[in-house]
Amino acid sequence: MDPQTQIELEAAAFRRLQKHLMEDRTDVQNIDLMNLAGFCRNCLSRWYQEAAAERGIEMSKDEGREAFYGMTMAEWKANHQTPSTPEQDAAFTQAFAENVTDKS
Repeated sequence: MDPQTQIELEAAAFRRLQKHLMEDRTDVQNIDLMNLAGFCRNCLSRWYQEAAAERGIEMSKDEGREAFYGMTMAEWKANHQTPSTPEQDAAFTQAFAENVTDKS
C-alpha cells in the first residue's frame, strides 16, 4: 500500500469513529469511555489539537473540542451528558491518572 492511500484509509477510519461517537452512540458517556477504554471524546479532541500544533496550527482546547464534537462543549453537555455517579467519578480519577496524567 502506498503512503497516501494509508493516510486516506486512516483518515476515513477516524471519521467513522468520530461519527460513531458523535452521532450513533451519543448515549455512551465520556466518563464510561475513559473508565473502560482509557480514552474519551475529549482525548480525541485533544489529540486533534495536538496534531494541529505539530503542524504549526494554533488551536485552543475549546477550538479542538468544537472541531471534534461539531458543536461547543456546552452544547454537547446540554444535549447528551448525564450526571455521573460517585462510583464513576472514583473510577475516572484512577483512569485519568493512568491514561492521561501519568502519560504526560
